[in-house]
Amino acid sequence: MDWKDLLSQKVAAGELPYEESSEQDKADTPNEKKADTLSVLLDKKGRKGKTATLIVGFTCDDAELKEIAAKLKSKLATGGSSRDGEILIQGDRLNDIKPILREMGYKVK
Repeated sequence: MDWKDLLSQKVAAGELPYEESSEQDKADTPNEKKADTLSVLLDKKGRKGKTATLIVGFTCDDAELKEIAAKLKSKLATGGSSRDGEILIQGDRLNDIKPILREMGYKVK
């Protein structure tokens, strides 16, 4: 008798609750949840000639945006900030950011 048989017996006997996944649970998977199409671009304006990488197009709230920015800054070992639906990463990190965002489940232009 394997673990699946034991589990089904416990559920049938009422010892364990039967849980069925709903459509909403399936929609909350990380890759499907993030349907935002993001634009990654370089910017020098107002930064005294220093290059910064901007990621724009987020539709999430500020708390989630800060989490995403923290993950990016940690993986890239660089500074940055987040506000108003965009993340700023210091330096020219265009080619480094795109694969990380795709890995996180975002569509990137």
